Amino acid sequence: MKLLCVNAGSSSLKFQVYEMPEEKVLINGYIEKIGAEDCFWTVKVNGEKIKRSRYLKDHTEAAKVLIDELLENKVVESLDEIKGVGHRVLHGGEKYSDSVIITDEVIEDIVSLTKLGPLHHPGNLAGIRAMKEAFPNVPMVAVYDTAFHATMPKKHFLFPTPYEWYEKYGVRKYGFHGTSHKYITTQMKEKLGKEDVNLIICHIGSGSSIACVKEGKCYDTTMGLTPLDGLMMGTRSGAIDPSILEFVCKESGKDVSEITNELNKKSGFLGVCGEADCRDVEELMANGDEKASLAYDMYTDRVAKYISEYFIKLDGKVDAIVFTAGVGENGPQFRSVVLTKLNALGIYENEEMNNKVARYLEVSEGKISTDDSKVDVIVLPTDEEAMIVKDTYELVK
Repeated sequence: MKLLCVNAGSSSLKFQVYEMPEEKVLINGYIEKIGAEDCFWTVKVNGEKIKRSRYLKDHTEAAKVLIDELLENKVVESLDEIKGVGHRVLHGGEKYSDSVIITDEVIEDIVSLTKLGPLHHPGNLAGIRAMKEAFPNVPMVAVYDTAFHATMPKKHFLFPTPYEWYEKYGVRKYGFHGTSHKYITTQMKEKLGKEDVNLIICHIGSGSSIACVKEGKCYDTTMGLTPLDGLMMGTRSGAIDPSILEFVCKESGKDVSEITNELNKKSGFLGVCGEADCRDVEELMANGDEKASLAYDMYTDRVAKYISEYFIKLDGKVDAIVFTAGVGENGPQFRSVVLTKLNALGIYENEEMNNKVARYLEVSEGKISTDDSKVDVIVLPTDEEAMIVKDTYELVK
């Protein structure tokens, strides 16, 4: 069975076609800068990388490019071979605790939840509508980024704000990167040979979150009502004193929307030292840049802080701390600094192994802690698309 996996952003569209149940990737592609004159896309098929460019007005035109690539590269002879399409959707609110077949009601709910995911849902919806137009008779599946975190107990998801905010407006912690955290949890269950795993999963990239997994289910996570909460990130501030918003609004004359935009897009690494990519920050540090060193210390401090908090929440009974996503998988320097800050917990870096493990190196996963550490620290690549296609397969087969 051939299934299409789609991850649509506001100006992008990632796609992969899988042969299921073998989970064999037949093609993957990434269309970027949709709506801009310098729009381009890259496709990988049969070990070959192809790059093309032309102006694409919207996601509907991007969907046509996707179809052309499938046919031109002979991934399918006919579009009838595609038996299902899985879509990553940011926010499922409290209603969706698992993946679902997309109906008109589901689309209406995604629209209504756009207030909780204003940066992501327009792109998600554009991708769904474009694919429904391209594949009108094919079942579509919504895989929610928040679903994995639906098992959090109320004491962890409720904010200490007026209770009516939760009842009337749905103000609570929802958590994100759930597809990645679910994938890592599933993989670790298989590796450890048990279902009731206790894990601290560090999904560290441009956007970052940590999940506390107790007995195989999400127990707590760092992101909140939106992906702005929690860790310091590439361009996001993470958790800050909420009164800062009113203060800066009064001081600057800007409104709340403008300040929130700056917290989302002009803060984090970028705000402190002028670079958003962790690799660029490390390069600045190597050249003696003091702001880069400050930003890096702030960044790693916050990761170590949440790991320590979740270590306590799990009563120290942790099967593994797992680093994943772009920086988590490929940042030995970042991992080394964080592990040094965890020495008080009896967690120590195996420097030789840490420097050997990255996706771009020969070894892409492995244990990077010493044998005498109280907890194993593992690097494990995530695969959100594989998780999306697994859920899609189960629902459409």
